[in-house]
Amino acid sequence: MKVVIAGSSGLIGTALVAALRRDGHDVVRLVRRPIAARDEFTWHPARAELDTRALRGADAVVNLCGAGLGQRRWTGSFKQELRDSRITPTDVLSGAAAAAAVPVLVNASGVHYYGGGTGDRVVDETTPPGTGFLATLCRDWEAATEPARAAGVRTILLRSGVVLSQHGGMMSMLRPLYRLGLGARLGNGRQYTPWISLEDEVGAIVFALTNDTLDGPVNAVGPAPVTNAEFNHALGRALGRRTPLIVPAVALRTVIGEFADEAILRGPRAIPTALERAGYPFRHPTIGSALAALMEPGAR
Repeated sequence: MKVVIAGSSGLIGTALVAALRRDGHDVVRLVRRPIAARDEFTWHPARAELDTRALRGADAVVNLCGAGLGQRRWTGSFKQELRDSRITPTDVLSGAAAAAAVPVLVNASGVHYYGGGTGDRVVDETTPPGTGFLATLCRDWEAATEPARAAGVRTILLRSGVVLSQHGGMMSMLRPLYRLGLGARLGNGRQYTPWISLEDEVGAIVFALTNDTLDGPVNAVGPAPVTNAEFNHALGRALGRRTPLIVPAVALRTVIGEFADEAILRGPRAIPTALERAGYPFRHPTIGSALAALMEPGAR
């Protein structure tokens, strides 16, 4: 396949590019900086500019664009940046995919779509959107793919949980703390922490590119949901450290602000119904196996 990727320099994008190339696929990367390689094409989504040669003959487009949710405190301007970094590129790519008659679009989204008020109730791709900033963001982000869907492009809305990797993302922050014995339960620990290994995140994307039975929302999460307390215990066990500490909810709200309530102290008990029905073979079906794999030398 010829696969065009936006957001190829991030944690997921870097791993996806490598996986596709290992499998013999042709990868084209959309970049906003000056071109530095033969497989790159420029685009400027804020100006709705995209070199249409990039999509010529493309079999799929993968959009992974979006500023990191927790990279700084949520001010009004940063929340607007979170929206602009997702919705604007999606709108541009969706329109371009429609115009070029690209067969499939895989567009990033998040399990925050379901909101944080679902408690112990299991949610899957049929669950309606929740409330709050992140739920609204994900809903509007997904709605920006409508031009592609209306044109007949098979459109995957990849609602991802926390992606676990040895070399980036949340684990790069947690691992040093846990090694120092500073791992802790967050709040009461009963909230769910939707997770997926990087290997399965990439595997799910590649699977979606070639599996015509997948269309619409797809939860990219591990099949065995865990609470924050269970995640905390599993990570401590994987690193051989005790985890008796507790970070009170009030402390998280004071230090982190709104992000704490939206994404840390609440989380949906999401399951990957669409992937399982389509027959996707999870490499890491439990949090224990996912974390154990990350502790292996050279693991990603």
